[in-house]
Amino acid sequence: MTPHHSPYKSKGGLGRLVNALRYSAQGLSAAFKHEAAFRQELFLAAVLIPIAIWASRSTAELLLLLGTLFFVLIVELINSALEALADTITLEHHPLIGRAKDLGSAAVMLSIIFCTVVWLCVLGARLFGSTI
Repeated sequence: MTPHHSPYKSKGGLGRLVNALRYSAQGLSAAFKHEAAFRQELFLAAVLIPIAIWASRSTAELLLLLGTLFFVLIVELINSALEALADTITLEHHPLIGRAKDLGSAAVMLSIIFCTVVWLCVLGARLFGSTI
């Protein structure tokens, strides 16, 4: 094995797919168990999905609304992964780790702002009869 290849990388095939699905399920479970923000955003998504079905006037609008919800969850997962990795390095204050955590938090905030703007545009169009 060369020093450039990780011994943890899979070889491929159906086994790789099964392992990837298992790791993904473990990641979602860990996020639900350990990340309050993820649980809150997941709860909000569960509440908003039926509203998205009602509010959307086309498949494209429905996908847009659902996509922004999933986008927030995805960014939150990446932020949580970054924070977990940073915390394994040190729990002491370090300016670069603090910056990394702040950047991850900013990414979550921007995804939430984007989601909110999209939802307001679509709901506004639905409630007031205009087009977006």
